[in-house]
Amino acid sequence: MSSQAPTVQTTESPQSTPLSSPEVISSQAPNVQTTEASQKDAQSEVRRRQLDEDIRAREQRNNTTGGDTQRDPKDLASEVRSKLEANIPNGQITVNAAKDGTVTVGGTVNNQDQLAKIEPLSKEIKGVKAVIVKVYVDRPTNR
Repeated sequence: MSSQAPTVQTTESPQSTPLSSPEVISSQAPNVQTTEASQKDAQSEVRRRQLDEDIRAREQRNNTTGGDTQRDPKDLASEVRSKLEANIPNGQITVNAAKDGTVTVGGTVNNQDQLAKIEPLSKEIKGVKAVIVKVYVDRPTNR
């Protein structure tokens, strides 16, 4: 009897269903309001402070383990991406980093002011030596 109860719970519990299951993906698709709320949260002042604290913690860890001379490119790209996402609303940006500290930012932003922020914001991250900006202004058409 107790061996059947976990089977029933597993079948009914969406948390135990594999994420690759089509039912989970289709039943958990966010609606427009949820998506907009998530975007607003990502751009909020609280979220910016959280991202800045995360960046500081990463920099402290890197200083403890040898400074910024040998930054892992994935870590560097992640920090730059976090910084840009917090400060450039609704941008569609990708970030890649090389071992030499060169960061390449690609994608689109909504206006020239956002485009101008990319290089200085990226250079705020310890270990970024150069920034290649391949971002274009593309105003959203669905608003």
